[in-house]
Amino acid sequence: MKRATLIIPVENQVRELDAKLLLSAAAAERGYPVVIGSRAFVHFAASRLPRGVYMAKSMRTLSDRMFGILRRLGHEIIGFDEEGLVRLSDEEYYRRRLSAKALSMVSQLLAWGPDDARAFRAFPGTPDIPIHITGNPRVDIMRAELRAYLEPEVEAIRKHRGGFVLINSNFSEVNHFLPGMSDTLQLAEGSSLAGETEYMKGRARYRVEIYRDFQRMLPELARRFPELHFVLRPHPSESHDSWRALAADSPNLEVINEGSVAPWVLASSVVISNGCTTAVEARILERPAIGYKLREDPAYDHPITDDVAHVARSLGELEALVASAARDELGVRDDEASRSRLAEHVAAIDGAFAADRIVDVLDAAGHADGPPPRASAGRFARGWIANQVRTAQKRINMHRPGHRNHWSYHHHRFPEVGAEELQARIGRMGRALGRYDGIRVERMGRYLFRVGRA
Repeated sequence: MKRATLIIPVENQVRELDAKLLLSAAAAERGYPVVIGSRAFVHFAASRLPRGVYMAKSMRTLSDRMFGILRRLGHEIIGFDEEGLVRLSDEEYYRRRLSAKALSMVSQLLAWGPDDARAFRAFPGTPDIPIHITGNPRVDIMRAELRAYLEPEVEAIRKHRGGFVLINSNFSEVNHFLPGMSDTLQLAEGSSLAGETEYMKGRARYRVEIYRDFQRMLPELARRFPELHFVLRPHPSESHDSWRALAADSPNLEVINEGSVAPWVLASSVVISNGCTTAVEARILERPAIGYKLREDPAYDHPITDDVAHVARSLGELEALVASAARDELGVRDDEASRSRLAEHVAAIDGAFAADRIVDVLDAAGHADGPPPRASAGRFARGWIANQVRTAQKRINMHRPGHRNHWSYHHHRFPEVGAEELQARIGRMGRALGRYDGIRVERMGRYLFRVGRA
């Protein structure tokens, strides 16, 4: 019997694509047909895709409309939050990231780890549905078993740049690619945004100060270590222009955002960040990380990012840690607090891959036995019409400068990629793991691909 199609949208290519390709290969290995591509174009094609299981990457109010369309078309939805690892306080997380309406259309939830599952269960709008602690395939990509997959990129980076210090910024809410979406900066500057709480206003001021701390630190660090090369990777949704302007007078400071973060972390001598998932990724990749924290506030800080990294509370402390890393003397933080915090937040660091655990969930839910039930003709027609209307609106917005759906922002987050490149990536994953023979990638359309058995 034909299995349900697994539908995997990708929003930020450099962050998500490798992990979701691994999930695609794991599902295709068990016989699931997979559709993967840019989230926008997956949504455009929703009414012509085979009935299947849509892997939602978030469940915000913004998802309400699309989830309703997907359900009317006969698709089932499994929910996951890509931002669920390093997040706001529960109250603000619920207000900004979870929608009771969207969750009412989700059949199962997947969690990064125990803490993420706890947050889902505690949300008043979570329906009585299974919550599975599967981990995220982004962690799979960083595990030792897949280092051989990353090695060609690591070697190419080292060959081109030699040794370097990696600085990862996560200030999209302050320095967004689309200036009108820099909500935190607007709040910190006194703008009144509808519905914002005093907590978020305080956090806005705090994040802007940290952003400025990094702006002051970067050229100074580059000046004090002229023999070292520094690479700044902006968040996938950030503007690069402000960082490039900052780096203009520092010949040993480069701004770049190529490929996924994992090979860059592996190629670096040390990673510097603040409240960023990269600190956790560096810990899993067994590379030293430094949290640069001139200011602290437990109301806004993320404990996991502090507990897995060395913390520098002054520029002098940062310099000492960077110097130690340059001498290859700064090890990975591996004390009891680090191990305990990691286990609390991240599953599938060892044992079965998160990708395989997710396919186990699909099997257990009966999706190996066939697609979800067909929608009635009337219900499908309403979904089809709603999808065409939404697609037309989104395509118009793609030509509106400054709009969140503008082509430039789409290309910024999901540059064009070919089926041959995706096939090569799955091939490298397969060689590293001794798996995925006969898995093929075919182009279905612009930004849209099919993965399955040949």
